[in-house]
Amino acid sequence: MLDLIVRGGTILDGTGRSAFQADLAVEGDAVAAILRDDESRTAARAVAEIDASGLFVAPGFIDVHSHSDYTLVVDPRAMSAIHQGVTSEVVGNCGYGCFPIQDPQLGSTRIYGFTPSVPITWRTAGEYFERLEAAGPAVNVASLAPNGQLRLAVVGADERAATPAELRRMGEDLRQALDEGAWGLSSGLEYSGEGATTEDEMTALCRVAARAGRPYATHTRNRDEDATGAVREAIRTAEGAGARLQVSHLVPHRGMEDTDRCIAVVDEAAAQGVDVAFDMHTRLFGTTYLSAAVPADVLRGSPETIRGRLRDPSVRERVRSHRSVVSAPGDWDLVELLDNRVSPESGRKTIAELAAIRERTPIDVICDLLADSADDFTQLMIILHYYSEEEQRRVFVHPRCVPGSDATDLATDGPLADSTFHGAYTWAAWFYRFMAREAGLLTPEEAVRKLSGQPAELMGIADRGVLREGAKADVAIFEPESFGQAGTTYVPNQLATGMRHVIVNGVVTLTDGRLTGERGGRVLKSR
Repeated sequence: MLDLIVRGGTILDGTGRSAFQADLAVEGDAVAAILRDDESRTAARAVAEIDASGLFVAPGFIDVHSHSDYTLVVDPRAMSAIHQGVTSEVVGNCGYGCFPIQDPQLGSTRIYGFTPSVPITWRTAGEYFERLEAAGPAVNVASLAPNGQLRLAVVGADERAATPAELRRMGEDLRQALDEGAWGLSSGLEYSGEGATTEDEMTALCRVAARAGRPYATHTRNRDEDATGAVREAIRTAEGAGARLQVSHLVPHRGMEDTDRCIAVVDEAAAQGVDVAFDMHTRLFGTTYLSAAVPADVLRGSPETIRGRLRDPSVRERVRSHRSVVSAPGDWDLVELLDNRVSPESGRKTIAELAAIRERTPIDVICDLLADSADDFTQLMIILHYYSEEEQRRVFVHPRCVPGSDATDLATDGPLADSTFHGAYTWAAWFYRFMAREAGLLTPEEAVRKLSGQPAELMGIADRGVLREGAKADVAIFEPESFGQAGTTYVPNQLATGMRHVIVNGVVTLTDGRLTGERGGRVLKSR
């Protein structure tokens, strides 16, 4: 007697091969069989059955670029992800993440979604994994080791290159994290706190990851001034270290010509034998915290200390001359503040508009807002209007590109109900709806492969991302004509539509579009 049979569905197995009619048999946490012939389908019996007639049965989707490191500790249900069929996530991206932690207050500045209500009680990768496992996440989680936290733990918030001794310590911390299960290394070289990281420094850390057979994922630097040069640096770094490379959200900020040039650099490197791929989020804008506009050391200390510093004219002059991911485009009309509780009247306005309304400079507006939110900088998120639909079309059909959320898992109720991160509720649903059903740029089989089998291959995640005998039973079952996103730019927290059933490691987590309360996710540790 099997544990579960998914009957009557059309299977898209994650390889890109043509869909076929079959029943899917599950025993324990694995796929026991794929039953194609009438005799085996009729004979099979199970404790439970799911009727998948008229539905697509696919491998659970894999979010190769997630920032859910912390929100899964706060609320492990992963509601926004499960409703899109996401069953595995790679966190620790862009140099942000939950380990190693030397100073919890300082470390919290490199954690997306941090809130003082759930304190940081861990220090190492192993301790973080124990805390995450104790939370019981609904999705599987693999974590990269973030360069931003490696630097904070050793160099602190100083904007300078690491000394040889500090670099050795960072390498030791990285080795420990990899030994304890971290999946690879990430960097966010465009952000304060990592901008001073030298290419040699990054190459040295990449060698540590490469010796462990683990990949390097990088949010490159100078994506506005020299996007192709930034991609070339990433390729030199990975090639020099012998590491696999994933370029995070490859598309730069200055239009299609820059995008085409970046893709050409990747293609050239791949033709020369470099193991390189890239990911892209599904938004037409970038998103980050407003706090990314100021040097990291400005945000050190108590809220009172930070407020005083932000109101200091000399500090504001430093911010004015500081290059950041927020200021680099040089156009404050592109930077829009989202709805927030700190300054409700400022929501949905650009920094340029706020500067005109307040009769202040853009930097003064930013510093004023940050001073008002010094108790919790995560209250102020911004979107940066960078991308075009044409760029999305170009990159998502590329054979080396996979989509990712570039967001945190959220929920419409519970402790995360008031949190917002664009992409959380929409990325996979948007990708399938737009690319496969509406634009027709990918077949359903190809779209599913980009959401499952391809990211599993890129990250070296074995036994997931495909439906075959012996693979882990991570399964997304959805309506072909209605699976899509409901969230919008200004009302983002809406569950995706059309996802009917989701299974994680054999555990039915979503049935008939509703969470069951059961969670089967695991922390996926490198070996």
